[in-house]
Amino acid sequence: MSENYEILFSICFSLFLIGICSCQESKEQVPAVVLANFQKKYPGENDPDFKQDDHGYWEAHFKIDGERYRADYNADGSWVETENDIKYKNLPKAIQLAIEREFPDREISEVEHVMSASKGEFYDVEFKQKGKNMDVEYRADGSKV
Repeated sequence: MSENYEILFSICFSLFLIGICSCQESKEQVPAVVLANFQKKYPGENDPDFKQDDHGYWEAHFKIDGERYRADYNADGSWVETENDIKYKNLPKAIQLAIEREFPDREISEVEHVMSASKGEFYDVEFKQKGKNMDVEYRADGSKV
C-alpha cells in the first residue's frame, strides 16, 4: 500500500514541476536574433530573464551596477527601448521645474529613464489619477516628447 502512495506522490510531484516549468519563458524560446542583439548591446550581461509581453515584445530583465533594467526587442531582433526606474530627485532640474509648474498637485507614482530607438532619450513620469495613471514624457531640457 505504501508503494502506491509513493508512486502517486511521484506522479503528482512530476506534474507539479511540469506545471511550474511551463509557466516560465526559457531562453530556448526567445528568438536567437533577440538573444544575439541583446548580447551585442549589453555584452557584460550574461543572465537576463526574458518574457514576452502583451504587445509581442521580448522583454529582457537584468541589472547593471545593482539597478534593474528592462530592454524591449521585436521578434526580428530589433531593439525598441531600454528603461530603468529612477528617483524623482535624479530627474534633470528642468523636468522637476516643469512638473512643479504643470502638475503641482499631482502625486507621482513612477519615474523612468528611457532610451528609445524611435524617440531617443527621455524621462517617463507617471502621475496617479483615477482609472489609468497618466504618463508624461519629458526631454532632459523639460520639454515634452
